[in-house]
Amino acid sequence: MEKIIDEFMNYLLIEKKYSNNTIQSYKNDLNRYHIFIKNKQLNDITRDDIKDYLKYLSNLNLSDRTIARNISSIKSFYKFLLIEKYVTSDPLEFIDAPKIRKSLPNVLSIDEVLQLLDIELTDNFSYRNKAMLELMYATGLRVSELVNLKVHNVDLNMAIVRTFGKGSKERIVPIGDYALDSLKIYINEYRDSMLKRKYTDYLFLNNHGNRLTRQGFFKIIKKQAQIKNIKTPFSPHTLRHSFATHLLNYGADLRTIQELLGHSSISTTQIYTHISNEKLKQDYMDFHPHGK
Repeated sequence: MEKIIDEFMNYLLIEKKYSNNTIQSYKNDLNRYHIFIKNKQLNDITRDDIKDYLKYLSNLNLSDRTIARNISSIKSFYKFLLIEKYVTSDPLEFIDAPKIRKSLPNVLSIDEVLQLLDIELTDNFSYRNKAMLELMYATGLRVSELVNLKVHNVDLNMAIVRTFGKGSKERIVPIGDYALDSLKIYINEYRDSMLKRKYTDYLFLNNHGNRLTRQGFFKIIKKQAQIKNIKTPFSPHTLRHSFATHLLNYGADLRTIQELLGHSSISTTQIYTHISNEKLKQDYMDFHPHGK
């Protein structure tokens, strides 16, 4: 079983081109499943065994979202097993994941974004932070895409950034003037001083001269929000959600936003129409004389 799981991990990496983080999530889910079924042969596992496993997950007080992810991981695993002829049937064929209520992501208002981007520029770190936050709001990059940017991924003359999203899909996103100006100052005047006598081509560096991590980025943006007294709850993707919502509110086409965000399906992008509708309802309730 362990050997087959490792084969599946290689399949996800090479064939599906999944990120290391995604592959690790699959591996964690399958290792838990492996421990539960113990020494049972793959072809001997039945639908009842899967139901028992779901009860086991539920008894661990895991959220519906986590259980649904576990089911998705195991389903993908069994599709691989069928392709490779390790099994002759799929015990999850008629197993449904728990229904998950999709919650709308938190979005900053334009005023809150302007506050967040109003960084006091005093040293190389503040110039880095300014360039980083301006770029994220200007392009809607995922946090993982932002921290993995290399210097050569940014073309200051063409005002574009080249990034590789989920499934290593490449996309090119234009950079607005504010982000472009901040990037030019950071790259030309401050980045070299952060290298600490070592070479790396990652764009955004930490205080050790290494690539800034996702956790490091989140600490920076969270601290800036506290400084500016922004009360809207934060997630690592808050600026990305704000980028898409503000574009939609100002008349951008949903297909254009899909391309900019790198969504493979338009249905993923459509969540931002729901955010806009909720904002319309709230504005009506707040400002119409007979709204309340």
